[in-house]
Amino acid sequence: MVWLFAVGLLCLGGCAEQSPSDQFIVTLVQKMDQERAKLDSLPPDADLKTRFASVYVLDQAPRTAISDIMRSSMSVEDKAEARAALRPIMEDQDRKNLQIVLDHLPPEGWYLRSRYGDEVATTAFYVVQHSDVETWRRFVPVLEPLVAQGEVAGPAYALMYDRLALSEQRPQRYGSQVACENGRWVALYLEDPDNVDERRRAMGFPDTYAEYVAGFQAMPC
Repeated sequence: MVWLFAVGLLCLGGCAEQSPSDQFIVTLVQKMDQERAKLDSLPPDADLKTRFASVYVLDQAPRTAISDIMRSSMSVEDKAEARAALRPIMEDQDRKNLQIVLDHLPPEGWYLRSRYGDEVATTAFYVVQHSDVETWRRFVPVLEPLVAQGEVAGPAYALMYDRLALSEQRPQRYGSQVACENGRWVALYLEDPDNVDERRRAMGFPDTYAEYVAGFQAMPC
């Protein structure tokens, strides 16, 4: 497989001499290869919960690896090198995951929690959230009315709404998006800041906007 070949290239010259960033990449590639093999072995009529269990792992594994890298004791240079190497792996898998989600999209237009279960609905959300602007534009209007019906989690919808708004040069509504600037997490452009907590409560966020942003400060930036 392609990624197994990548592992082989990383080991040329002796795996014992791998850099810390190489070790993260090799571990991730092996994990993703195993999960892809599991997914590829499923019969065409495999149920969505089983199929999406692998999609969930393939979506989250590279992001967990990047988080682990940022929390590691590696040098700033090694962290940057590892993230740069992981990004094309993640982006390639994101495209494949999205195709699976779209190929199995139910006639209702979304994976309803009451019909397909929280695991399937959550996986579908993550995959779409990690896709592109055109896909967000397609699904934000679909998800909005489903929040009131309890078929979509309010914070999930809010995250996608804010991401789309900022990508279109509009202010975010729920304050879910922050960015790293000068070594510190800061809030991005916000619509009607005085009433953001009211909007967050309506979506079911468990914390205030200030509490949410403060929670990021302990994370590497």
